[in-house]
This record gives sequence, structure tokens and C-alpha cells, in this order.
Amino acid sequence: MKTSSLLARMVAPSTLLVALLMAPLAQAQSTLTFAVSEGTSGSGSSVGDAQMAAKYKPVVEVMERVLEQKVAVRYVREFRQLEEGMKSARFDLVMARPSDYPARGLRDYGYTAVTTTQPDGQCLVVVKADSPLKTLAEMKGKRFILPEQAAYMTKFCLAELRDQGIPLDPNEVTFVREQGAIPFALKNGLTQVGGIASYSGVATRLEKEGLRVIHESRPQPYLPLIAGAKIPPAKVQQLGTELVALSKTEQGAKALAAIGLKGFDTDSQQRLLDLLDWLGDKKN
Repeated sequence: MKTSSLLARMVAPSTLLVALLMAPLAQAQSTLTFAVSEGTSGSGSSVGDAQMAAKYKPVVEVMERVLEQKVAVRYVREFRQLEEGMKSARFDLVMARPSDYPARGLRDYGYTAVTTTQPDGQCLVVVKADSPLKTLAEMKGKRFILPEQAAYMTKFCLAELRDQGIPLDPNEVTFVREQGAIPFALKNGLTQVGGIASYSGVATRLEKEGLRVIHESRPQPYLPLIAGAKIPPAKVQQLGTELVALSKTEQGAKALAAIGLKGFDTDSQQRLLDLLDWLGDKKN
């Protein structure tokens, strides 16, 4: 009996020590990485992980409740890092624009769509307010200005114009790094027709910029949220359902509106894959 008591006293501290040593490891293993990218129109170099965690707090809270794990936010500024993080499965959850990156996460890297945000994104074909141009047909042969050639929205606008029977020769298009340069070029007669994103800053001040919309493209998924293979399918579905429910409550809707989100759509897996086909994005 005395021997047993002595052994118990000897084992207890060592067991406690093991538990203490294992606790940080268990905590690290239980933390999921949530990558956020806001594209070239994002929050800039002065913003870091902590600021993005605060911004997306309503979404993160739902994730942690549903997935029953700690979620660490990582702000990803560079598209190359976003792609590499998905390819290596370093990111467990990704919410990103432009939408072709999460779409490739589904097609190429084994992710599953959780939601996209509402409203969808569109290419707005614009002219200056007093332009004589009224219809798409009248745009044939006109000078176009678009964001830089590699930009998602440029591919988006070109795909729409192609479908509308106005295929553009890149050699006859002016490409600019910032969408903010497009109103200046149109108003000063440097070009005749422009293409901008419906969610861009320019689109929110069309009247102030002296612009008029001639055509709105077909809507496509905006700011998708995707989940890696570590997240079970049942949890992926539940997470989507809970995010939709959040947007339906008064408090949740206000919290989401503060970060520019109006709601969520869970019917997005096939739409994102179809988006890549529409853009002509082929798997390498």
C-alpha cells in the first residue's frame, strides 16, 4: 500500500509535466488558418493580420463556433502567396477576390466552396455621360480602356464583350494599372469606352465621375469562401448555413454591412468552376 502511494506521487508530477508540454502542441494543432485577400483594391500595406481579424470578426466568430477550433486570420496581399498557400494546403479557409483564385482552389487544389457573398460581381461598360453612344452595337470599332491586361476584371470584361459579339484585339485596347484612371481618360476624350468592376470605388461614384453605364455583364460569384480538405464536408455545409443565417439577423446584417458584405450564397461550387471556363482559364 505504501509502495503504491509512493508510485502514485512519483507518476503524478510526470503526468502533469507531459500534459503541460503537450498543451501548446495541441493548441497549435487545433488552430485553423483563415487567409483573406482583398485583391489589388484591398486595404493596403499598412494593414496586417490583426486589423483583418478585427474587420472579419463576425465571420471568424461563426467559423470558430461551427468548427469548434481557433481560427487565425492571415492577410495575404500577394496573389502569388495566395496561390502557393492553397497549393501547399497551408490555408485551411480562404476568402478572396478576385474570384478566379478561389475557383482554382476548387479545381486544382482540393478545396470546397462554402459561400460567395452577395451581390455578385459584374463588369460595367461605361462611357462619359454626354457620349453619343447608347448601345453595345455602337461600340464596335471604338477605343476601349480597361484595367491592366493581367487583371481579373479585364478578363471578365473581355469575356463579356466576346459573348456580346464585340471581341477586342488587345493591341487596340488601352490598359491602365488603376481603375481610377479610367474616368479621367473617358472625360478627357483619350478613349471612348471603359470597363470597370461593379464593386470598385469608381462604380460607387459614377454620377460624380460623369460616367454612364451602357451595359452590365452577366453576374458572377464575388468574394468566395472555400474550405480545405481538413474541414469535413458536414462542417463545410453547416458553416455555409450558419453564415447565411447570420446575414438574416438584424445584428448580423449590421455587422456584415460594416465590412461591405450584404449576404451569402451557398450554391457556388459549380458556378465557380463555370467561371474559369468562361474566362478561358485552363488547368496547367
